[in-house]
Amino acid sequence: MAFRPRRALAVFWKDFLDLRKTPSLLAAMVALPMVLVIVPMIVVWTYVRDPNDANLRVIALYYDSTLPLGANAGRFLVERTLLDWFGMFLVMPVFVPILISSQSVAGEKERRTLEPLLASPVTAMELVAGKSLASLVPAIIITWLAFVLLCIGVDVVAWPLGQGLMMPSTLWLFGVLVLAPPFAFFGNGVAVLISARVAEARTAQQISALVVLPFVGLVGGQVAGVLNAGPAYYAVQGAVVLLLDAVLLWASLRLLDRERLISRWG
Repeated sequence: MAFRPRRALAVFWKDFLDLRKTPSLLAAMVALPMVLVIVPMIVVWTYVRDPNDANLRVIALYYDSTLPLGANAGRFLVERTLLDWFGMFLVMPVFVPILISSQSVAGEKERRTLEPLLASPVTAMELVAGKSLASLVPAIIITWLAFVLLCIGVDVVAWPLGQGLMMPSTLWLFGVLVLAPPFAFFGNGVAVLISARVAEARTAQQISALVVLPFVGLVGGQVAGVLNAGPAYYAVQGAVVLLLDAVLLWASLRLLDRERLISRWG
């Protein structure tokens, strides 16, 4: 059966409107972005409020023992904070789709809306496309809005350091505009697969959320100095995620096939 964009958009619109019926889900979708925006602003402020503090250079030398004597330790620490926080910020486009997509199949079963959907002529590709869009569109919009707020907040807080604006940097623009969409698709794909295998949306959400742990672990390795993060590092990370996206798409099309769903949930 040929792919019909209108049917995929109908699935997207139905799931998108369903978001309004779950205030707790909307609150969870906003909570993480707020934390990822406010925390780095507070850290930057601690470095900016007293730029002549001798302890700042001690901390800076911990990260870079070759820091020149005349270098601005406060600015160096702000730049280092933003580099380290970049990896943590990329957790957001992975996590937000999980909150939405975990409702995609298991939630349909709980609400008893899966049977009418399966009775419609929608194909597996249309079902995956529609449900993925319903997850990806809010996730990417939230990521971009949080990024804008972060840029404004950091630049305002770090303004006393002088030497121009700190954000957005080339790396952050690359991450938000190029890496965020495939990262969001990864979180969506994992949640769709798990929600197709479990009976409750809450269970799917809890299991799917575990997928962010490797990303958090990589950030921990970066902060500890074990990993040397930079453009090349994140480009490789993005390529790996793209490969995983292709695998998840293939698996989603198989699991969301009408015959499979009917045999499992019927």
